[in-house]
Amino acid sequence: MPSPILKRLTLDDMDDAALVHRAAFDERLPWLAGLHTPEEDRRFYREQVFTGCEIWGAVEHERIVGVIAFREDWIDHLYVLPSAQGRGAGSALLAIARSGAERLSVWTFQRNAGARRFYERRGFAVIKETDGRDNEENEPDALYSWPAPRA
Repeated sequence: MPSPILKRLTLDDMDDAALVHRAAFDERLPWLAGLHTPEEDRRFYREQVFTGCEIWGAVEHERIVGVIAFREDWIDHLYVLPSAQGRGAGSALLAIARSGAERLSVWTFQRNAGARRFYERRGFAVIKETDGRDNEENEPDALYSWPAPRA
């Protein structure tokens, strides 16, 4: 399968970006499914993610299959549709964020084994774990950093 086409997303793309986010999130974290309504997801992407981040999408067959939202030193969101995972979309999107960064940090939930493997295979290292008390989901999370800190 050919590599996805990468494009910077516009405000008009935010509803599709929110759908990718929700599908990937619910597939990997089913115990947290339903935390937000589809309308809340769309509003969040239009009013917060779009206004605070640079957002790129991976497109296959004219459909957004992956999204990354990042800002200076941070990846806020990286999601790929479950049906498109393992084909390079996540790596290609991560490469965009890395291209202009000296370092990046990202939070993921401790129980999200797939995300943890993804980041660790790409040189990120855990620098902190929490009990989830400070996140909306109350789910234990892990802070990753790239490049990995030196021992």
